Amino acid sequence: MNSSALTRLTKPSTNKKNQGDAYLKFQFGKHSAAVLSMSQAQEVFVLPVGRLTPMPNMPPYVMGLLNRRSKVLWVIDLGVMLGLPGVETNVQHYNSVIINSGSVSLGIIVQAVEGVVRLKPESIQPPLGQVSSGLVPYLRGCVLLEKEILLALDAEAIIRSPLLHNT
Repeated sequence: MNSSALTRLTKPSTNKKNQGDAYLKFQFGKHSAAVLSMSQAQEVFVLPVGRLTPMPNMPPYVMGLLNRRSKVLWVIDLGVMLGLPGVETNVQHYNSVIINSGSVSLGIIVQAVEGVVRLKPESIQPPLGQVSSGLVPYLRGCVLLEKEILLALDAEAIIRSPLLHNT
């Protein structure tokens, strides 16, 4: 990603009043950070590998099915689906987030969940020229936060992805 074009972005406010909208911040890999609106994040939890039911003949980003709170959800490795580094598979548990759009929910596996950040709407800039064109349909934009570029993801676009509906 090209960080020079994002240096003109305004940083989120650092005063005591938490200004801006709440976003869940997480990592795809060591150098790929993203945020997702808290209005689209339903739950964050640690998923033991044994609770995930693998499904045969699925794309590599489909991790399997999960029964969570009496609902069966598809679980995907979001990094792999977006063409970014995926999570390690030789682990005891996964860091998981349930995202939703209307009545549809989807489980995503991420490398690490880093907490909540507050961002002003104007700090989210268009992603054009900053990221690969394959990521653009799933983004609201990009944000420069403390010398780090964050991908501002759109949960609705992820859930409605043709990659998930053509499998």
